[in-house]
Amino acid sequence: MKQEFKAVIQQHANMNAAYVEPPFDVEEIFGTKRVKVLATFDGFEYRGSLVNMGGCYMLGLTQEIRKKIGKDFGDTIDVTIEKDEEERIVDIPSDFLEAMKNNSEAQKTYEKLSFTGKKEYVTWITDAKRAETRLDRIEKAIVKLVEGKKLR
Repeated sequence: MKQEFKAVIQQHANMNAAYVEPPFDVEEIFGTKRVKVLATFDGFEYRGSLVNMGGCYMLGLTQEIRKKIGKDFGDTIDVTIEKDEEERIVDIPSDFLEAMKNNSEAQKTYEKLSFTGKKEYVTWITDAKRAETRLDRIEKAIVKLVEGKKLR
């Protein structure tokens, strides 16, 4: 049940946030209002969700993806979408996992996060180029988690 279409990258409000709108009835095709999907944007793979925002369905397009495909607001891209039925699991690096094991509040908050929220924390930590930066980010992540905050 893969859907393929061309879409224009839309800008969300005045933010550096982008999305595309599927040109079909999401509920009719997928049988539900919120759909976890496997998508591609000009061939770049992405796991996300189709969500209804004020009567319009949209699929977010991260800054990272826009950068990798060399496209931005107003550009047309090729999109494929299919329902994602696989369990979403984030591999937690051992140093971050160890830090959370030492702080039950941080661990509880992390476990309550969505797949995307968990992935954002892990990516932020693993993207550090220097060991010192990575350790600093782990410490900051624990503080944010204890405060019950998402990364972004």
